[in-house]
Amino acid sequence: MSWVLDHLGDIGGYAVAHALLAGIPLLVGLLLALPLGWLAARQPRIAALIVGGSGLLYTIPSLALFILMPLVLGSRILDPVNVYVAMTIYTVALLVRSVVDALGSVPESTALAATAMGYRRLGRAWSIELPLAVPVLAAGLRVAAVSNVSIVSVASLVGYPQLGYYLTDGYQRSFPLEVGVGIVACVLLALGFDLAIRAGEWALTPWARARAAG
Repeated sequence: MSWVLDHLGDIGGYAVAHALLAGIPLLVGLLLALPLGWLAARQPRIAALIVGGSGLLYTIPSLALFILMPLVLGSRILDPVNVYVAMTIYTVALLVRSVVDALGSVPESTALAATAMGYRRLGRAWSIELPLAVPVLAAGLRVAAVSNVSIVSVASLVGYPQLGYYLTDGYQRSFPLEVGVGIVACVLLALGFDLAIRAGEWALTPWARARAAG
């Protein structure tokens, strides 16, 4: 326990780095997945290509992708941009399907009623369909967040400092406590992301709050 207390500052610093490496790609990936998912939901002819193609990205081994990024981007081997880009790819791979499912969960009668009220396609998607799709989309986002926290830890194998450092260093030194600290910290970080997404969902769905209050 004294080891943990002596290294609280380092643990906090690694946790912040881990949160950024997992959280920023989550937001960027969501912004990229929304138009791709909307296009797939509205164009059945290319839906399989978009959803299937994005899904294939997730099959790329994370360690291989981290190693390949400097070659593709022309960046330095330990440049954080390598992890940001790789994690954004994984996030898009997970969220495109979630966006399609979320938009598909909106009742067709609601979309038709919005059209009858004068909403154009993009306006209807932004003002009506997307807000109603938030619960399903949030569920997919929670899965992506937990996945990101897990995959980012693999980046410690190629030298990126974050909570995964305690897993590799503890294993190399046969120090179970350090490994346990890394695991617990990753779990707590994933729970933090999950709670934040749940809070965002709660804030963006006033009708759910009203229903719960009733």
